[in-house]
Amino acid sequence: MGALLSLPLLAVPSLGTLMSFGASCCGAAACSAICHQCGVFKSSMATRIAYAFLLLINSIISWLMLTPWALKKLEHLTLDYVNISCQGKQCYGYVAVQRVNFALGLFHFLLSILLLGVKSSRDGRASLQNGYWGPKVIVWLAFVVLTFFIPETFFQVWGQYLALIGAMLFVLLGLILLVDLAHTWAEYCLEKIENNDSRGWRVLLIGSTLGMFTASFAMTIIMYIFFAQSGCAMNQAAITINLIVLLITSTISVHPTVQEYNPKAGLAQAAMVAVYCTYLTMSAVSMEPDDQQCNPLVRANGTRTTSVILGAIVTMLTIAYTTTRAATQGIALGGNSSHAYSKIGDEEGEHTLVDQQPTSRREMRAEALRAAVEAGSLPANALDDDDSDDESDDGRKGKDDERGGTQYNYSLFHVIFLLATMWVATLLTQKIDFEDTGVAAVGRTYWASWVKIVSAWVCYTIYSWSLLAPVMLPGRFGY
Repeated sequence: MGALLSLPLLAVPSLGTLMSFGASCCGAAACSAICHQCGVFKSSMATRIAYAFLLLINSIISWLMLTPWALKKLEHLTLDYVNISCQGKQCYGYVAVQRVNFALGLFHFLLSILLLGVKSSRDGRASLQNGYWGPKVIVWLAFVVLTFFIPETFFQVWGQYLALIGAMLFVLLGLILLVDLAHTWAEYCLEKIENNDSRGWRVLLIGSTLGMFTASFAMTIIMYIFFAQSGCAMNQAAITINLIVLLITSTISVHPTVQEYNPKAGLAQAAMVAVYCTYLTMSAVSMEPDDQQCNPLVRANGTRTTSVILGAIVTMLTIAYTTTRAATQGIALGGNSSHAYSKIGDEEGEHTLVDQQPTSRREMRAEALRAAVEAGSLPANALDDDDSDDESDDGRKGKDDERGGTQYNYSLFHVIFLLATMWVATLLTQKIDFEDTGVAAVGRTYWASWVKIVSAWVCYTIYSWSLLAPVMLPGRFGY
């Protein structure tokens, strides 16, 4: 892992080093290409975790490259024998962070293009998503190295305009998915209660609603006590507006007119939105700079390197999790919520008999199963059972949960990760607060605080619109 983290930091020290690195990459790529099946994930969850881990590593590297702190530590490990530089230029700072995240963004952009139209793991291109991990890591690292050949002016424009737009889109998408999750959760619980008359689900729904409202009011009280002292007008306004809008949206959710057009609307969704928006507000006031003496947490931990490092890692973990959840949310992204089985014999006059000789016994069985499914003799998931119960032709075992249909849209998955790299770059490079030790505290800027505050307001707006839209546009909603 140490070698992995140091590769981008050693970017382009000499042409000879680059040629040597390229040669080793080619050798590793060839070896991995031959044995790529060993790295293929048959579980879609494993694939998503792998991409999230890659984003996490890239984000941590970006944070380390924000200041010379990591480079000095690396040089110190070599007893100051190695002097790290990028062709005489600084390997850290604003442009370096943009380079690293641009490299991973380019990586995901190319994958999104290559994976357009993949519907199941039967498509040969699906292995690009679930396998070839050795070559993919090498390509990512090669992109990081190559970005140091691009002029700095490109990344100044990229960071100030394009990356900022992508970051805002990423934040907006996360808010939309949060509102969608709130509705989905409440409707799922109501369905269980209505169909099964389940006391357990009723207790869970009521208990979670009360718990989230309790947490919202508790956080509001804590914010008033610790972050809303005299002279802290920004914090006082943010906390008060959040509380007022929380009460308004909760009232709207149980209004008789709203209930008439959407009977499933209620306090359960409002509670989830309230606790999330209150958390955003609390995170904003607790991470702002302390120049106005409004943040006691900074005075308590401001010079502790350990707390800053842990805070940065937690932030990166949160981004990686949020990105993965957003990228695989089927409703918002148009992914498959269930397996999609292609119908045999759709064309006019086409029969369902097996009229071609399969090339193997496994293929013969697959053809027979497809014919049986089409005739109604077997359920559709028998096709999955055939793929998962027996050993495949190359000798591997295990259940492939995407043989019948992908669990999410591969191309949109990588587009969301592209936006996530823009968000990481923007978060790290907006007027960073440097500690006395030279370590950058992630998110401790007024810009980041205002993004969270405004995000909470936007989230309330989206949720309110989801309640009022059926009332204002009844013809477009089938409640």
